[in-house]
Amino acid sequence: MDKNRFQKIPLSKGEMNVYDFGGIKLHAYKTNDYIDDEVFIVEKDGQAVVLEAPCFFDNESELEEYLQDNGLTVSGLLLAYHMAGGSLLPGVRVYATRNADEYGHSGGGRKLIDQFTHAFGAAFDSTIFAVTDYIEKGKVTIGGIDFQITVTDEAYDIEIPEINAVYTHMLGHDCHSIVAGAGHADAIIRQLQGYIQKGVDLVLTSHYTPEDLKDVEAKIAYLEELKAIAAKTGSAEEFKAACRRKYPDYSGDNYLDMTAGFFFA
Repeated sequence: MDKNRFQKIPLSKGEMNVYDFGGIKLHAYKTNDYIDDEVFIVEKDGQAVVLEAPCFFDNESELEEYLQDNGLTVSGLLLAYHMAGGSLLPGVRVYATRNADEYGHSGGGRKLIDQFTHAFGAAFDSTIFAVTDYIEKGKVTIGGIDFQITVTDEAYDIEIPEINAVYTHMLGHDCHSIVAGAGHADAIIRQLQGYIQKGVDLVLTSHYTPEDLKDVEAKIAYLEELKAIAAKTGSAEEFKAACRRKYPDYSGDNYLDMTAGFFFA
């Protein structure tokens, strides 16, 4: 599947990009919110599973309206790295691993929720979802759709075999990412190399439109360069300046700030 072959549907705030695989569709919701959230809907036979949730009230309303207008019955929410936005789709079952639940309620995810609540105020839905169904690594079937769960340090990644796609928290071939030091960079590289070995068609992430293996290769090169820059710079400010010179058109400068803090704690 070509990442650029989709039907674009403009919405009031965001937009929906629909990929048609025949018996199954992928709806990629670009929220256009303050933190560039991306939400995915996997549709099969009128049933839908939502991967992650938007966390601003206006996006929640927009997504619910889209689902209703398209006659989609939501069988469940798969929440991994984003546990905020708990006002979305009340009554729908919420699936997550136990470590993802902990990450969202008391770990690093909760810290981000608290920061966003302070930064964005009443527009941000700080309600944290209550998990109704705990899942583990391996195959999970929801709404007649098979998912393959891989547990990560923070939460979990999701493979969707029927469309040869994988969901992970971040990729972004032309934007900075949060990298918690050289060891974390190496772990991400190994993960991305696994996608190449599997030959996946699409990589879905919570903060970017669907990407492909060329984008994966670009990200691996970026991570290797990030380590090299860190090794030859002596401070966070020097590191950030060197990264900005190397990647002048990259977005996500706030993520670069966080990465610098990890490399130069």
